[in-house]
Amino acid sequence: MIPAAFTYYRPRTVPDALSLLGAHSEEARAIAGGHSLIPMMKLRLATPDHLVDLGAIAALKGIRAEGGAWVLGATTTQAELIAHAGLARALPILRETALQIADPQVRARGTVGGNVVNGDPGNDMPAVMLCLDAALEVAGRGGARTIRAREFYRGAFITALAAGEIVTAIRIPAPPAKAGAAYVKLKRKTGDYATAAAAAMLSLEGGRIATCAIALTNVAPTALLAEAAAAGLIGAAPGAAAFAAAAAAAEAITDPAADGHGPVDYRRRMAGVMVRRALAAAAERAGG
Repeated sequence: MIPAAFTYYRPRTVPDALSLLGAHSEEARAIAGGHSLIPMMKLRLATPDHLVDLGAIAALKGIRAEGGAWVLGATTTQAELIAHAGLARALPILRETALQIADPQVRARGTVGGNVVNGDPGNDMPAVMLCLDAALEVAGRGGARTIRAREFYRGAFITALAAGEIVTAIRIPAPPAKAGAAYVKLKRKTGDYATAAAAAMLSLEGGRIATCAIALTNVAPTALLAEAAAAGLIGAAPGAAAFAAAAAAAEAITDPAADGHGPVDYRRRMAGVMVRRALAAAAERAGG
């Protein structure tokens, strides 16, 4: 289908973008790579009268290390993330995740910010950002603020962003010493959303798990942080028994829908399988 008519803007600064979004209020939408919004517009599920393209704003691009964290500009593409050697060494889970998003054509255009901000439960980066305890830097006409990823997702396509605000960057703290992380995804075919996926990060001290975080993709109306599952691993020796218990606790908080990916019970069980695999990979990378 063809989208409904709209007015297109391509500002070159963040203040100009915010001015346009504020002027047109609920009738305007911001766009970055467009892989989520454009299909919705073609299906007439989204019909903005004004489209504000963020792609020409240089301040929203780039990857840098800063103050013990890595900062990703919101319009950095998945392909740019994959190609960044320093980020791949410091936070290899980001590259691992990006390589599992859709296909090379989508990754060349799709942005990290778009994947994180859209609120689509099937997107891969939200769970990783929950796992890594990332913070989203937000700009609006009323000023700037920071929102933790763990407080950002409210439901399917519902986030903590206020009208007229945009995410400008994502700040990810450096992981603990002796930490490993992994993102494991089950999908039917290349380019598909996950049937279930899990992100895990843990660190070891004296052969036992000192810190842990687990998050899940596409098994609820929003990405899930499996806090009880991760807490149950603290102090445990990494291994099959401990990881199975964590997987069971993670399965218990899922709320998947029955759809083309499979029935509810199957998707819930696959969430647990992905948790076990992610934890095993994270432990191996941490040296356990």
